[in-house]
Amino acid sequence: MNALRARSYDVAKKLLWRQRRVSSLNYQRNASTVELFVDDTPIEVPSDITVLQACEMAGVQIPRFCFHDRLSVAGNCRMCLVELEKAPKPIASCAFPVAAGMRIKTDSERSKKAREGVMEFLLANHPLDCPICDQGGECDLQDQSMMFGSDRSRFKETKRAVQDKNIGPLIKTIMTRCIQCTRCVRFGDEIAGVPDLGTTGRGNDMQIGTYVEKMFKSELSGNVIDICPVGALTSKPYAFTARPWELRRTESIDVMDAVGSNIVVCNRTGEVMRILPRVNEDINEEWISDKTRFAYDGLKRQRLTQPLIKVDGRLQPAHWEDALALVAEKINSTAPQEIAAVAGGFSDAETLVTLKDLLNAAGSDGLYTEESFPVDAAGTDFRSNYLFNSTISNLEDADLILLVGTNPRFEAPMVNARLRKAWIHSGADIALLGGKVDLTYPYEYLGGDANTLDQISAGKHPFYKKLKEAKNPVIIVGTEMFKRADSSSIHGAVSKLSHQLKVGREDDWKILNILHQLAGQVAALDIGYTPHLDDAMKKPLKLVFAMGTDSGVIDRSKLSKDCCLVYVGSHGDRTAAVADVVLPGAAYTEKTATFVNTEGRPQQCVAAVSPPGMGREDWMIIRALAEVAGFTPEYDTLIGVRERLSAVAPHLARYSKIEPANFFSQAAEVAGSIAPKYSDVPMKPSLTELSDFYMTDAISRASVTMAKCVNAAKGEIY
Repeated sequence: MNALRARSYDVAKKLLWRQRRVSSLNYQRNASTVELFVDDTPIEVPSDITVLQACEMAGVQIPRFCFHDRLSVAGNCRMCLVELEKAPKPIASCAFPVAAGMRIKTDSERSKKAREGVMEFLLANHPLDCPICDQGGECDLQDQSMMFGSDRSRFKETKRAVQDKNIGPLIKTIMTRCIQCTRCVRFGDEIAGVPDLGTTGRGNDMQIGTYVEKMFKSELSGNVIDICPVGALTSKPYAFTARPWELRRTESIDVMDAVGSNIVVCNRTGEVMRILPRVNEDINEEWISDKTRFAYDGLKRQRLTQPLIKVDGRLQPAHWEDALALVAEKINSTAPQEIAAVAGGFSDAETLVTLKDLLNAAGSDGLYTEESFPVDAAGTDFRSNYLFNSTISNLEDADLILLVGTNPRFEAPMVNARLRKAWIHSGADIALLGGKVDLTYPYEYLGGDANTLDQISAGKHPFYKKLKEAKNPVIIVGTEMFKRADSSSIHGAVSKLSHQLKVGREDDWKILNILHQLAGQVAALDIGYTPHLDDAMKKPLKLVFAMGTDSGVIDRSKLSKDCCLVYVGSHGDRTAAVADVVLPGAAYTEKTATFVNTEGRPQQCVAAVSPPGMGREDWMIIRALAEVAGFTPEYDTLIGVRERLSAVAPHLARYSKIEPANFFSQAAEVAGSIAPKYSDVPMKPSLTELSDFYMTDAISRASVTMAKCVNAAKGEIY
């Protein structure tokens, strides 16, 4: 009964959201248009937008606090009041639909007086603590009070005070500043899918909080800091550390997962002070995950600042010349078939192609990726086998989505936000095959048995009929499935199934999608690295390069005692502790490099600060090593490396452009030639709880903030 009530509530909320939703970004393309007048200027606009949006299209900025393009309309701040001809009083433009012939006056005396009155009410209870507010310099209330407010107030009453709420280690609350715009409430309910925030009381006693004191348990919680128009919600880790005008901003790319969210790195005096989202409609819209936003303090902890060489079982500091000479000697004295390199999750394309040239010059082709992939089923021979072919933005057009062995909420939060958006806006149905997890939206659970996937692909399962009848079906497979013994069978089944659904379609809709977790994986596969590391570890290797490989896939106990393990990376994590030679590299905020996201979209991260100590950019280390070893490459600059990269994989030089994969039918044909054999081990993703999400790589494991989040998610003191 409780489950039925919850489902009914979800459906009712979904229908209500569709009715109330008004967004300038998503109005119907085939909607009719109407002509109206904004400040006596005629303009033709779609008939299904609001007056506020029509004014925006006319180039007139309307002040607002509660309205947000990606949230439902609340209409409770009244700051957007404008005068409408023949209307008895000013209207709330954010909630008023347009009509043909209406005349809107945004700059009349009546409009100005209305806004001044609203601003006077808002400031009546707002504390005068701008000098100590972290929102100072980025505060909508501050800016709009200067532009639309008055220079005096008629209120003499005592300002109210509200007790602050403790909602976790990430968000600092000063609720006395809150103006009840409810943006944070609507974000949690609509975007994050975690309705922890809400309102209590009425009138002057109204407060926003979590009802009972608890953590705001969402992987997207930090976004409420950006959408809060006042200083009620600010960043706890960033509190009182810097002012906006002191910071230098660098547009870059996030590498905490394989989505490639666009970010802005804010630094001061060579130190990263905070990370903010950057708008990209094709990838992350204007949101980022909490790990992307708050794990930056891990960039300055457990850093490798100088070369290290193992002497008598212990790593000792060394000079660059000695470390490079030692590794070069190992290269020249080791047989080519005994040399291997493993590309880690933070490896950029420039480093990967430089390392490839070094090993190829030494006669070795032992290039491997950190994530595994099916050995059979054509593996990575076809690019369509390992890309997120549908693209992230096109998920909004899907009407049926099958998730296989993945938890996108924690593996790729921005992808999960798109899936939730597709469920809300497009009415997409979602099904899950694998471990049962909380995705923040309802789904049809198909179980965790791999044989169920075989039945679906063979057309013997009832869900196959739904897939066949769907207009735009999508299949998303998590890379955790490729670490199983039956990975080839799973990959073959989804490849065969996607091809069956594709037959007869005349459009270019892509169905099969692989959701990677590591930022450097797709670039490595594009350049020519192979994902069969398990096979490589069985060989008698004498020299292994670990390029930031910290997931534990390199087991030192499986290597021979005389094997030299060379670690190149930024943090002293799992692999660095057991390496024979450590060469300090640069983190993603300290280098200008190319990363390719799970869609196959090349993007460029830009150096915001310099590597600490004697650290250098990874490709420079490999290039210097090649020269010492006697294999001097033709390039010695970043431009030269990228020219070489363009020669190896031309599409990696076209930033922000996706090179579509082809040969889907050929890949399915090869996959279908392999006899399936499934394991009885239940299918489940690697990340199932919120506490698993925060510490998944070397940077986040070094972050004190992320450690606090793990404790808070487990219910411990934060």
